[in-house]
Amino acid sequence: MGGGGNGRRVPGSRRYRLAQRRKAIGLSQERLAEVLGVDRSTVVRWERAETDPQPWHRPHLATALNVSVEELSDLLADTCPPSVTLDGRLDYALRQPGRVDLVAVAHLRERVRHLDERYDQTPSTLLLAEAAQLHGQAVFLRQYAGAGSVQRELASAIAEAATLMGQLVWDATQRHDHAASAAYFDQAIKAAREARDTAAEANAILRKSYLALYGTRQPTAAVALTTQAAAVSRRDSRVLAGLAQLHRAEAHAMLGQVRECAEALGAAENHFTAVSPQDPASALYCPSHHARLAGSCWLSLNKPTEAIKALEEAHQLVAARRKSTAVILGNLALANIRHGDLDTAVSHLHLSIDVIERTRAGGGLTLAFAAARQLRPWSDQPSVQDVNDRLLTLMTP
Repeated sequence: MGGGGNGRRVPGSRRYRLAQRRKAIGLSQERLAEVLGVDRSTVVRWERAETDPQPWHRPHLATALNVSVEELSDLLADTCPPSVTLDGRLDYALRQPGRVDLVAVAHLRERVRHLDERYDQTPSTLLLAEAAQLHGQAVFLRQYAGAGSVQRELASAIAEAATLMGQLVWDATQRHDHAASAAYFDQAIKAAREARDTAAEANAILRKSYLALYGTRQPTAAVALTTQAAAVSRRDSRVLAGLAQLHRAEAHAMLGQVRECAEALGAAENHFTAVSPQDPASALYCPSHHARLAGSCWLSLNKPTEAIKALEEAHQLVAARRKSTAVILGNLALANIRHGDLDTAVSHLHLSIDVIERTRAGGGLTLAFAAARQLRPWSDQPSVQDVNDRLLTLMTP
């Protein structure tokens, strides 16, 4: 299975970077073992630095982790004694930035990703302080890191942290501070290019397109940004390429361009059907994405019946109490108002407010107020008054 030695090791050591690389591309130990044709216990022993992959396993392991054989050798050689915690290693690097190493940087990136995973269910204001701290640490450490792999990994860390900061700042300001968010996204794009990290670059460009789509309402600019994101990611991440095409479809729908919208929706579906477990952005994919954005497109094109069908499918696929749930429900409310079904619209709006109260979803809040404005002709009805009262309560400090 996995034997051999790599010199004398301290019992209890760990290959943290090897494990973090596996997690970063969305592979469990079981899935990696399945891909390589070994037992899960073999992968566990590799990550515990108890054994080394045999020579015939290494090329396949490198391919599965999307690294070169040389980079894999670095991952295998980097072990951390049990007495040194990852937080301790990062703290040491912050005190002695000239000695920052790959393990400390990998831990910093892991903490950024952990915050990013919480984004869809947690108010952005509760994540902002820690995200800003991690972003500042990455920028600080990069000033002192030498050339080579540590410098590149820190550039990727800055790209990921700046992308998250752009999202959080925009949400925390109720999607009003476009300039600050754009500055973070631009920093992320620059750092990702320096790191030659196409997935991080495409993600930052895609997030910047949201400002044009939902903030400044410039769909032509959004078409350009989403097209760029799709081009950057098409070789390395089907997930990001698919998401970029979905949002390109939404921009075309805002412009009333039906043919281009349908073309982009089809391109997105093609990318999603080809997603592999090794996709570097696999954590960003959700089965509801296509239906949710298709519903938004039909709504922009004033096709409420088609929008309701797609959005109801998305609602079945998405987990409850996520920020994206509030967006789906807000769009369902709008679609049902246009369809003439007032009771269903109000019901969806109440459900959307339930999610907003917990997550403070900026996009959901914007759509809820948009739906409330369209309900003004029925403002004398008790059910509509109840919705308006709940929305006013949301705005109370």
